[in-house]
Amino acid sequence: MFQMSFSTFRERWELFVGAILSVGVGVALVQASMLILVATGTPQVPPGLPRQAEDKIREGYVAAATVMGMTAFLAMFLAVFIVSSTFSFTVAQRRRDLALLRLTGGSRGQLRALLLSESLLLGVVGALLGVPFGVIAKAAQTWLLVEIGLLPEGFSAPWEMWAVIVAGCIGIGVSLAGVFTASLRAAKIRPLEALRETGQAARVMTMSRWFFGLSFAACTIAMVLWAQGANLIGAMMAALGIAMFGAVAMSMLSPLVVPFMAWLFGVLVPGSTLVGLAQANLRDGVRRSAATASPLIVLVALLLGLAGTFGSLAAAGGAEAQKSVNAQLVVSSTGEEAERLAGVEGVAVASRQNAVDITITVEKTQNKRVITRNFYSGIIAVDAADYARTHTLPPSSGDLGALTGSTVFTGPARNADRIAPGRVLAGDAAGQPLQLTVVGGLPETLEMGDSFLVPRQALPKQVWAGAPTETVVQVAQGQDPDDVADRIRAAGFAEVRAVSDWATARAETAQDGNVKILTVLMGLAGLYALMAVVNSVVIAGTERRREFAVSRVTGMTQRQVVRTAVVEAVAVAVIGLVLGCVVAGAGLVGIGGAVHKAIGTTVVFIPWTLLTIVAIGSIGIVAVTSAITATIATKDRPVSLVTTKE
Repeated sequence: MFQMSFSTFRERWELFVGAILSVGVGVALVQASMLILVATGTPQVPPGLPRQAEDKIREGYVAAATVMGMTAFLAMFLAVFIVSSTFSFTVAQRRRDLALLRLTGGSRGQLRALLLSESLLLGVVGALLGVPFGVIAKAAQTWLLVEIGLLPEGFSAPWEMWAVIVAGCIGIGVSLAGVFTASLRAAKIRPLEALRETGQAARVMTMSRWFFGLSFAACTIAMVLWAQGANLIGAMMAALGIAMFGAVAMSMLSPLVVPFMAWLFGVLVPGSTLVGLAQANLRDGVRRSAATASPLIVLVALLLGLAGTFGSLAAAGGAEAQKSVNAQLVVSSTGEEAERLAGVEGVAVASRQNAVDITITVEKTQNKRVITRNFYSGIIAVDAADYARTHTLPPSSGDLGALTGSTVFTGPARNADRIAPGRVLAGDAAGQPLQLTVVGGLPETLEMGDSFLVPRQALPKQVWAGAPTETVVQVAQGQDPDDVADRIRAAGFAEVRAVSDWATARAETAQDGNVKILTVLMGLAGLYALMAVVNSVVIAGTERRREFAVSRVTGMTQRQVVRTAVVEAVAVAVIGLVLGCVVAGAGLVGIGGAVHKAIGTTVVFIPWTLLTIVAIGSIGIVAVTSAITATIATKDRPVSLVTTKE
């Protein structure tokens, strides 16, 4: 069997090179992600940094670990999906060869053994290629994580042999799993039906395809409905699940959609003879069209689904911030400068929020062990009465009126820690020890929010005087906010913004961070999926030599044949983009419902710029690849191919 496998590799290498690269890149992404994930477990913090800077670096390590975990998961999903679809298409393209093997005495078991041995050989070669690819992927991912600020300069992930072995085993396992279902189906088809392309061999929608397609579609619909009433964390996880499950469902059921889309293509694109021929090829080559569209569906669903989810959450965070403020202006300054704002004409309330440099220590017992955490960031000094007048977010526990003296209020960022009222937290303010009694807490918000609110009078003046400060200004009744803003600027305050502008800036800042994370999360994975698109186009084109030759002997020139192939490939790319957008739209419906539940307003972000880039890039790459493949496939004399079987 292995000898036959080697022979097949030599003779039909163009069918396997894409699958080998898919396995190799999948192994590389998993290997690199695991190495970086393990390295983030021991933060490399440079000595001599301020506490806030050190805390920020540790938070960056946690975020990087989360991103790498998701990258490894997505890489495994893409590897399974792409290798599986590639193998299925490859086996379908070889059904004549496999039928001849059966007619010459080969049993179904031997046929399955042949295909599995080919996949094993392919997996081993791909895993070996994945090792050097993994070095490149690790360097690229490390550079991206450092570039976006999640990891510090000089970060490095040491080489671990176990990660290479695990990633290699995953690659071989993916190869075997990818061909298993296709080998079972190929063994069930009667050899004469495969030769004549009748019966089961002509059926694209098999029982397994119906089962998995409808099952994944049902799961996708269920997640969309569930996300409507879920919290934000649940909705984010549902959005990822919708993108993945929906992409699989659309890929499985795409043969049902391709004929309709081909008809619609003929209606929308007024035709020439070449367009009509391309439309006929779409209807006839449903299996080929579905195999080419599948990677595009996954690419678009994941990219647009995740970008839309992150963007919707960022926009919703800005909308929530605007709704939670009962004021008209926000002024940025230092704490001491902000003391003058209350005296400006037209200012009714000036709620100063000083981001102070103090320490609050929280102890928690877990598994009979006392875990101590020190918080340096997100601690805000406020005047409780002014804060309550200018902020509408109701406390989840306690009353802001009790925030006086040596007390503390837990902020939205610490809501999940369940720090109960009545607890006493130790603190340190410029060397002065503090004993702060928890008197309440604020609920979780879309944004991370503050960690703690402390009364300004409980802190020494030198702690808050130079602290970065945002002052929420409520304008006196009858005063024009623009006039008051001009007076504040005239008083020496440079940064004065309307609350709407302030909220928009917060949303844009959050979106910038999301884009950076998405770049790491989907950058290499997106290239992986795009590589699978190119592979499918190449396989589809190289296996159509005889078809192209028949077209040429009937009067078409080589240029016309190539143009027809390009038109057909572009149409398939558009189908994949449309179906991928449908899946991404389902994810946005889910996250939109969750946001409406959280803030009472539906906020949905559609990444038009990314959609345009993906659409133009995908169509361009598919068109160029199809043109090159068709040109190579038509370089031989057509007469020499018409009388042969592929």
